[in-house]
Amino acid sequence: MAVVVSGVVAGSAAFKAKIEKGDELLKINGNEIMDVLDYRFYQNDCKVVLLIQKQNGKQKRIVIRKDEDDEIGLLFDTYLMDKQRSCKNNCIFCFIDQLPKGMRDTLYFKDDDSRMSFLFGNYITLTNITEHEIERIIKMHISPVNVSVHTTNPELRVKMMRNRFAGEALNVLWRLCEAGISVNCQLVLCPGWNDGEELVRSLEDLTKYENIKSVACVPVGLSGHRGGLCELEPFTEENANEVIDICEKYAAKTNELYNENRVFAADEFYLTAKRQMPDAEYYGDFVQLENGVGMWAMLKMEAEEALYDIEAPLESRKVTCITGQAASKLINHIVDNAKKKWHNLDCSVYSIKNNFFGGKITVAGLVTGSDIIEQLKGKDIGEELIVPSVMLRHERDMFLDSVTVEELEQALNVKVRICENDGWSLISALAGR
Repeated sequence: MAVVVSGVVAGSAAFKAKIEKGDELLKINGNEIMDVLDYRFYQNDCKVVLLIQKQNGKQKRIVIRKDEDDEIGLLFDTYLMDKQRSCKNNCIFCFIDQLPKGMRDTLYFKDDDSRMSFLFGNYITLTNITEHEIERIIKMHISPVNVSVHTTNPELRVKMMRNRFAGEALNVLWRLCEAGISVNCQLVLCPGWNDGEELVRSLEDLTKYENIKSVACVPVGLSGHRGGLCELEPFTEENANEVIDICEKYAAKTNELYNENRVFAADEFYLTAKRQMPDAEYYGDFVQLENGVGMWAMLKMEAEEALYDIEAPLESRKVTCITGQAASKLINHIVDNAKKKWHNLDCSVYSIKNNFFGGKITVAGLVTGSDIIEQLKGKDIGEELIVPSVMLRHERDMFLDSVTVEELEQALNVKVRICENDGWSLISALAGR
C-alpha cells in the first residue's frame, strides 16, 4: 500500500530531497507505510531511507540524515493518512443509536479504530482490528491501548455487541496483555445483563493480568430516543450500590496485588447509590477521567487548592454558572465556598435538565444550547454566563444541537465565558481572571 504526498514543508529534509506533491511514499527503512502510525514510528531514526514512487511511475530511493525525532516534512490529505474506521458492532447500549434525528452528520459516526485509541485515547472493541495492527502494536510496543470490554463472557459479549466475532475478539486482549502491552478497560454495565455475577466474572478475569492498568465500570446511558431499540432499564439505588461493592472489592484486590486501585465505579454510580464519593487519593493518577471516574474528586480537590491561591475579584461580580444535573451539588458547594471567601462575588448556579435527550441524561457534557436558552430565558444572569467547555465541541464554538456560543449570547443577552473542565479554571472564572 502507498500513501500519496499532499504537500511538503518548505525547508524540510523532504523538501531538500526534492520530494513533491503527488509522489507516493512506499516504504521507510524497508517497512511498508500504511498509515500515520507506521510513518511516525519509522521516521524517528537518524538515518531514514525512503522508497518513493514518482509521478512518472519510477521508484526512487532517498536517504535522509537528520536529528532523532525530527520530522521528515511530508504532508498528507488526512491526519491518519487513511480513512477512519467505523464500528462493525450493533451494541444494545450504543448511545449513538439513541441520538435524535437532525443533528450534525459527524455525531452519528461510530468510531472503532485502533489508531485513534493510541493517538487520542478512544476506546476500541477489538472486533475491527487486523492482524497487521495487532503485530504492529506489539512490535512498536504501543501503550496504552484502551479497550471496550463490557464482559469477558464470550457468549454474552456476542449478544450484547450483536457481532458474532465479539467473543473471539477477547483473545486479542489476552494476547496484548501477554505481550506486555498496557491496557485500560471499560465496561458499560446494563442491569440484568453484565452486572452482578457477570461483573464478578469479568473483574476476576481482568485483574489477573498485571498489564491491565485500569478498569472503569460505567452505567448505560439511556436517552429518550430509544424507539425500536433493545429494552434496557436504568440503574436503581439498590443495584448501583451492588456495583460499587463489587468494584471496591476488586479495587482492594488490585491494591494488594499491584499496590494501587485499578478497578473503579464511575461517579454516576455513587450519585445514583446516594453514597459518599471517594477522596482524590482513591483514584491515583486519574487514568479513567474520560469515563467519568474520579471527576468529582478531582474537581473538588482542584477547586479547594485554587480557592486558597487565587485572589478575590478586583470588583464586585454578579455571574451565573451552569452545569448538568449530576454535578449540581458539587458546583453549588464550590460556588458557596467562593462566595463565603469573596464577599464581592454574587454567583447563581443553574442545573440544566437535559430535555433534548429525554430528561434521563444528567452529565454536563451532553447539555445542549437549546435547553440552556429555554431554562435561562428571562433569568437575571448578571454580567457573565460561565459555561464548562465539556458542553462544547473541540473548537469551543458549538453545542451538540448545533447552537453556537454566539447564538447563546444573543438569545440571553449576556457575555459567555468558556471555562475549562478543572477546578482551577472554574475558580479563575468566578474571580473574573
